[in-house]
Amino acid sequence: MSSKISFEGIGEVVATFACGEGVIAGQVVKVTEDGTVGPCTDGEKFCGVALSAEDGYAAVQLGGLVKVAATGEDIQAGWVKLSADSAGGVKKNDSAGVEYLVVRVETDGAVVRL
Repeated sequence: MSSKISFEGIGEVVATFACGEGVIAGQVVKVTEDGTVGPCTDGEKFCGVALSAEDGYAAVQLGGLVKVAATGEDIQAGWVKLSADSAGGVKKNDSAGVEYLVVRVETDGAVVRL
């Protein structure tokens, strides 16, 4: 049944930021200075997901439902504390994570409400 349900674009809020070296489409990012985003390191809080990154600018999804890479087998649908992992995705982090609504977990990631 889940293959017939799409969450793409629901509530999507996207803003353009300058971006530092190493920002690639699909990874979670953090604000590094005024109007600029950069890659997160392991365990950091993230502000959104880079949808694209080129020529020193990134389109960052700051709100809505977005699919993001997820590590660990312990992420389940529902309210989950997440932080950045070391590979540009997210991981469960009960101690320092921020609570997000996970609406679907798939083999290649999770759909999360930002």
